[in-house]
Amino acid sequence: MPLFKLTSKYSPTGDQPQAIKQLTEGLKSGKKHQVLLGVTGSGKTFTMAKVIENYGKPTLIVSHNKTLAAQLYKEFKEFFPKNAVHYFVSYYDYYQPEAYIPHTNTYIEKDSKINEDIDKMRHAATQALMSRDDIIIVASVSCIYNLGDPEDYKGLGLEIFENKKINPDELVKSLIRLQYVPEIELKRGAFRKTKDEIEIISPSAQEATKIKFKNGKTEKIFRANLNDEEELETGNLKYERILETIIFPAKYWTTSEDKIGLAIENIKGELQKHVQYLKREEKTEEAYRLQEKTLRDIEMMKQTGYCHGIENYSRHLDFRKSGEPPYTLLDFFKSKGEFLTILDESHISIPQLKSMFTGDHSRKRTLVEHGFRLPSAIDNRPLKFPEFSKRIQKSIYVSATPAKHEMEKSGKNAIVEQLIRPTGLLDPTVEIQPTEKQIPHLLKKIKERTAKKERVIITTLTKRMAEDLSEHLADQGIKVNYLHSEIKTLERLKILKDFRLGNYDVLVGVNLLREGLDLPEVSLIAILDADKEGFLRNQTTLIQTMGRAARNVNGHVILYADKITKSINAAVQETTRRRKTQEKHNIENNITPQTIIKNMNSFDLPVSNKGQKKYDTSESGIIFFSNSSKQNAMKQLQKMMEKAIRQMDYERALELKDQIKKLKSQLA
Repeated sequence: MPLFKLTSKYSPTGDQPQAIKQLTEGLKSGKKHQVLLGVTGSGKTFTMAKVIENYGKPTLIVSHNKTLAAQLYKEFKEFFPKNAVHYFVSYYDYYQPEAYIPHTNTYIEKDSKINEDIDKMRHAATQALMSRDDIIIVASVSCIYNLGDPEDYKGLGLEIFENKKINPDELVKSLIRLQYVPEIELKRGAFRKTKDEIEIISPSAQEATKIKFKNGKTEKIFRANLNDEEELETGNLKYERILETIIFPAKYWTTSEDKIGLAIENIKGELQKHVQYLKREEKTEEAYRLQEKTLRDIEMMKQTGYCHGIENYSRHLDFRKSGEPPYTLLDFFKSKGEFLTILDESHISIPQLKSMFTGDHSRKRTLVEHGFRLPSAIDNRPLKFPEFSKRIQKSIYVSATPAKHEMEKSGKNAIVEQLIRPTGLLDPTVEIQPTEKQIPHLLKKIKERTAKKERVIITTLTKRMAEDLSEHLADQGIKVNYLHSEIKTLERLKILKDFRLGNYDVLVGVNLLREGLDLPEVSLIAILDADKEGFLRNQTTLIQTMGRAARNVNGHVILYADKITKSINAAVQETTRRRKTQEKHNIENNITPQTIIKNMNSFDLPVSNKGQKKYDTSESGIIFFSNSSKQNAMKQLQKMMEKAIRQMDYERALELKDQIKKLKSQLA
């Protein structure tokens, strides 16, 4: 029986069947590296899904940012509703790493805000890896960061079955060792004990387990599946009787009592050696600071098996040698045997993976030198790229513009092209215009497009140029907005949606208009200073930016340049080559290109379905009797807004943010 079952109303079209066949055969014949060179809008995600179904192995999909990872997660959940599809990204909404700045003698303590919903999803992912083979995990670069030994995580799983000899007090001790917290009100990673009954909520908040005891044994075990943590507040849980279950640790880096005792002795030994070294170097203050901090952590570990920043002692807890790589999500996958790795937008994902180690190492080295951490803390780190490469087995690199690394790894015989779009859309036409009088020329082209109710994207080289151009276009009566790096996710979403709705006709930006933007209303892309070679105007960036116009049947690109650079020449040649292939396919199959029709509720950033509701934002919607009741309401609205953000319900969050602003103005 197949491991994966793909559910879709679509069938492979264009050159998808050929791409699916080649990639599947390549995997089954033992090819370790393959490239899927697929143009924007050609259905690369569907091809990936079919390959996963055909190959039938656990799959890790690496994306270069949280937003695109969420988008892929949503799509794969829809493709594989019966299989285990999970999301694994950094769980920090805000993260300031521990650091020390020597020249100003400034110590910056670690500060972070954990997104509880993402933390739940991380635990759900690792638990699924321990118990299921039909698993797909969409991850960010977080997959190469320290996670603890998967064997410890699995081995510490507490097996509970009917008639097991264990009394409630013994189970409570075991749960506390696994970092579960005793609570009166149930919540994730917690348990509640009555005289002969214990209820446990999994760290993923997807399961509630109830265990009943009689005569020093487990009498009955019940499980309830949770769709929403709020079900715990109502108490209406639908329990079903089961015969056995495994309770996994509530936190990572949890280890057994005998192991933690030995690890603590090793930590003490390292502390003694490094304190002596610091004193020899006449760093008395550093030695005292390190000893005080480490002994405090050791005492906490003795008492609870855990401490704040325990990951910095992970080398000792995992019993790794100095310099050995940490355990990561890849090691959890390795425990499954053979698995597949897909690197989405590989031209960005791979450079990102390569760069993670260097910055982390430099920061940790400074902390160690000044007595804030033991030298072993350096081994709490992301994988180096060679270590990552060694851990993945068979990989597919997916990109419209694969880079040199993946092309060389795969070789000519393992590069699979997917150039045909299901709707027959062609790559945009391209023209090159001189920079002299470029703004009047551009203004004329904008007016031609807006008269047809089409949209325009303009990219500049600097923020200042984008600001000045936006201001000038506004003075000319153009409905324009400016998208820049300081705009937060919520506002960015609103600007892009307003752009699609026609509240703006032109969007100006620097480097925010490339991957992941799915805007079928855009028919014209204008690239200013296209001949200024560099990161923002290299071959890859030009092709990616030009591809934003490939969702519209009238897609066109204007490059404003006074010379033809190597990047311009290569980008135009490649776009023209792809367009000719697409035109030939359309003629042979009697296909008429059609602009993609995309509903607002399937907008490119992941928005909760709840965001489609209408909310009362009028001031008369809330009645206040005093300033104190307004302040209480503002606190409540703030909590509601934070919850909406955690649930990716951005429209709801914006509505609540507006209400908070109104209340603040009334209180001022």
